[in-house]
This record gives sequence, C-alpha cells and structure tokens, in this order.
Amino acid sequence: MSDHQREIYHSENGDRWLLCRDDDGRVFVLHKANLSSGGTATEIELGDFLEEAKQAPSIKRLPG
Repeated sequence: MSDHQREIYHSENGDRWLLCRDDDGRVFVLHKANLSSGGTATEIELGDFLEEAKQAPSIKRLPG
C-alpha cells in the first residue's frame, strides 16, 4: 500500500502531521512524533482529527 502524503504541520519540537490518502481512497491524518518522544506514527481518522482541532491550540494553527 502506498500512501499519498502532504505535510500539513510541523511543530517546534519536531512532531509532524501529514494529510494522507491510501490506495483505497481513505483519508486520514498521520501524526509522527519526534524521536525524543519515541518517533511513533499514529493514524488518526480525519473526522476524529477535526473534532480534536476544536480543543487543541496547536491544531487550530494549521493552515487552511
């Protein structure tokens, strides 16, 4: 499976958020934690991400 990805935010601490679409057309946000936080990648369903955006100041700064 190849994802189509576009970075939508890069925090000062090195975390990255990417808007992704897989080969089946599913759209999601991929959060890649910085290496000092373990560097794990977490897929977040787009609807859940947008709900979180209502509460999280860092997400509210996303371009768009």
